[in-house]
Amino acid sequence: MSAVPLIALVGNPNCGKTALFNRLTGARQKVGNYAGVTVERKEGQFVSPAGQAWRILDLPGAYSLLAATPDEAVTRDVIAGARAGEMPPVGLVCVVDATNLRLNLRMVLELQTLGIPMVLAINMMDQAIKRGIHIDVARLQERLGIPVVETVAIQSGGEQALLTQLDQLGWRDRPAAEVTTQLDKLAHLDVQSTHQRVGALLDECVSTSQARESLTARLDRFALHPILGPVILAALMFLVFQAVFSWASAPMDWIDEHMSALGQWVQAHMSDGPLRSLLVDGVISGAGSVLVFLPQILILFAFILALEDSGYLPRAAFLLDRVMGSVGLSGRAFIPLLSSFACAIPGIMATRTIANPRDRLVTILIAPLMTCSARLPVYALLIAAFIPSRTVGGWFNLQGLVLFGLYAAGILSGLLVALVLKLFMKDAGPQPLLMELPDYHWPHLRNLAIGLWERARIFVQRVGTIILAIMIVLWFLSSFPAPPAGASEPAINYSLAGMLGKALEVIFKPIGFTWQICIALVPGMAAREVAVGALGTVYALSQSGDDLSNALVSVVQHAWSLPTALSLMTWYVYAPQCLSTIIVVKRETNGWKMPLLMLAYLFGLAYVACFIVYRLALYWGA
Repeated sequence: MSAVPLIALVGNPNCGKTALFNRLTGARQKVGNYAGVTVERKEGQFVSPAGQAWRILDLPGAYSLLAATPDEAVTRDVIAGARAGEMPPVGLVCVVDATNLRLNLRMVLELQTLGIPMVLAINMMDQAIKRGIHIDVARLQERLGIPVVETVAIQSGGEQALLTQLDQLGWRDRPAAEVTTQLDKLAHLDVQSTHQRVGALLDECVSTSQARESLTARLDRFALHPILGPVILAALMFLVFQAVFSWASAPMDWIDEHMSALGQWVQAHMSDGPLRSLLVDGVISGAGSVLVFLPQILILFAFILALEDSGYLPRAAFLLDRVMGSVGLSGRAFIPLLSSFACAIPGIMATRTIANPRDRLVTILIAPLMTCSARLPVYALLIAAFIPSRTVGGWFNLQGLVLFGLYAAGILSGLLVALVLKLFMKDAGPQPLLMELPDYHWPHLRNLAIGLWERARIFVQRVGTIILAIMIVLWFLSSFPAPPAGASEPAINYSLAGMLGKALEVIFKPIGFTWQICIALVPGMAAREVAVGALGTVYALSQSGDDLSNALVSVVQHAWSLPTALSLMTWYVYAPQCLSTIIVVKRETNGWKMPLLMLAYLFGLAYVACFIVYRLALYWGA
């Protein structure tokens, strides 16, 4: 057993639990999955004012220990010590929302049933005061029989009362033998009695003064308006795609310039040979051509994290409930689908919150059609090469408009596929949308910075591990065997990769793909963004002399026609070029039937759509 005691944060969704976790741990976090499931596991460390080191788990949000979702089951089992490979926490910090104690106190009373040492952290006290809610903390502590502290997780120092309380408690060990016997008590829990006790606690410990209309209520008049609401949502989404191109150009140019300078420096200071070719053509041209898109990915994530932290995303789900209901989905599918714009994997995992089995399955099947951040490097490359950077209508960047169109194509296609699936899959009937709408608040810069740091670290790690390894393998396949003596064509034409690309070209030529594109599609199955690095490696080895110093944008601009570029963009709207996504679908659906169905319909849809786009572009003389 570790000498550092382990405690766990537990609470309802949207109670500020993760904000408190970030406040306590800062960047000292490890993120992974619990063994055997695709539920995220977050652990961190911190040191209290008395010098005591603590390990802390941020457990998945749960409304009850009577688990109705996989997330709630994981939370219950970890708390009880019933999860294999997980050390039971020595104590719990139960976080509740001060503005919504009626819902949150139910969880507190259920946790008390287990008899595990616990501190109650009443979070968002600043919001409660603004809304005229007075909580008698001393009285609540007396009635519950556990320590109760006030916290404001988004403010510096807002965690100090909790830290002081932990030092006073001095938790160190927890007997493992008491675990499962305590858990058995939940099976006999009287839900009605729990509700009655919550009501009694509120009557005794909470009072509300007459307060003016809250900011949240005033903002919701516009944000949830049946006409203005969708307009505001569309404007926000449009702003995101404009910003991805307009704001990222300067840092992208800086990265591109320095990666090019690094390649030229290595080329100038190393003698000609396989090692120099590996470093310049494989590592720097390949991985560097992917790394240059980091600013755009961070801008996309910054908007998503800010909208999530502000409390707007659940409202967006509410607004879209009617639209999604028309194709057989509920508004609850919105957040998993929105998460898929970052990456389809967490989006598919987030479908566990959808109770209707048919809705959940349809959401999983259409999640890959949402444009994930891994597609962004491919789109950015092609748009920069073939779409002029000019202003349209005096306000809008044309490249941003095209990117918005690609995202919109994925969304509309997903809705159409859901409508088709609705006709063939049995449904239990319409499901009402019931969800909590948290108060609005400014996104907390510290939480935003930690979130962006995590995304940047993950992306750079992928560039430095998976993508780099694939680029090295591709460089080898593109360099060997060596061309015969007196060969007049570039060396890659005689290599294993060249042979594979020309074999695949027979299949993909009707949709305008060159053999170089075909080579890039193969390693691109590991991760979509690998295709850009693969093109960088392929074209670096396909050319010689001054052409080697040309940016990849300039190379593809001269090597491809506009119909080919449009066809490749269309391919990336639909094709399931991500093995990790297929594996997660297999785990979430407990079999290979759904992943294989997904592969078949998405590849078929991609090929047909590319054929139509390519032929129409040729017909119109593009």
